[in-house]
Amino acid sequence: MSKENAGGGDFSGEINIIFLQHALIHKRRSQVNYHILMKGELDVFIKKLSKKMKVCAPVAKGHNSFAFEEVTSADEIAMEYIPTILPPKKYFMPPREKMLDFDLTGEKPQDKAVLEAEKLAVFAVHTCDLAGIQCLNMVFSEKPRDYNYLLRKENIFIVGLECNKYCDSNASCALVGNHYPNGGYDLFFTDIGDKYVIHVNTQKGEELVEGMGLAKASSADLAALDKVREGKKHAFQNEIGVDPKKLPEIFAKGMESKVWHDVGARCVSCGNCTNVCPTCYCFDMADTINLDMKTGSRNRTWDSCQFETFATVAGGENFREERAHRQRHRFYRKFKYPLDKFYRSFCTGCGRCTRTCMAKINLKDTLKALAAEHK
Repeated sequence: MSKENAGGGDFSGEINIIFLQHALIHKRRSQVNYHILMKGELDVFIKKLSKKMKVCAPVAKGHNSFAFEEVTSADEIAMEYIPTILPPKKYFMPPREKMLDFDLTGEKPQDKAVLEAEKLAVFAVHTCDLAGIQCLNMVFSEKPRDYNYLLRKENIFIVGLECNKYCDSNASCALVGNHYPNGGYDLFFTDIGDKYVIHVNTQKGEELVEGMGLAKASSADLAALDKVREGKKHAFQNEIGVDPKKLPEIFAKGMESKVWHDVGARCVSCGNCTNVCPTCYCFDMADTINLDMKTGSRNRTWDSCQFETFATVAGGENFREERAHRQRHRFYRKFKYPLDKFYRSFCTGCGRCTRTCMAKINLKDTLKALAAEHK
């Protein structure tokens, strides 16, 4: 170091050294959060995990359909799959759930809350479904909090899986920014060729990989990860050619659009689109009385805003009697109302609603038609 630097005249040398040191420290810290798993060792990983808790993963069901089911080995898992028939939402919010048992036998009615929440790992969850779980977390954390959901969530270990390419042409994950991981998991797997890079995101995740003795990712592994992510910039593009920042304005002006009448004329009100949606959370509550007419249970079941009776109130008034109005409501519940309240889209881009629609109503085509009216 020159006398000028030592005397305090020019500190650029010291600044560069300090910057380099901080960069190296940051690099070492970032590598600590990444491990690797050779593909040939995936079966060992699954078997070890299944000894700790029940493991559910995507399983091929034929006809290019997949479903999350319990597995005990890697051979059962479809690591390349289009989004499953039902999203992993079904583990957080079961299609049918007992909320409480009641007994009217005594002088004073008695009831006891029920919660079925087994320890569970959901493996190979795509980023679109991770986004869906994050949306549900926000909804059910609002007051009055849904403790059945929140307590069950605490027992679920989430392992995400990156999509390095589109699952099929129905997806619109790039439009809503869900083609990259954005949290919501304990571990996250990315395929880099002969191995998986695993990002550790939580304390539970760290304890698991440390307990299994998984090796730390090297600089070369992280470079391969960067290459995968760089490739996705070109592979994943806005699927409808409309700036997503303009969608709120388009929906604000689209309440009376003829698009809703077009899709309403085709809709058969089956409710498929809402049942398979990762972020639809509407439910019905009903009491079931046993044959003794004294005891019974209160049960929660999924409901759908697409059913004709959904918006019917006492006196027979129906606020969304027309299918066009119900379809409009569904789209606004994805692209308008959640943005106003939660500042994020509740469409995750998974494409399930399009795949499952018996009337062939396509989400991307609907958005394009709506945007075309407001050019």
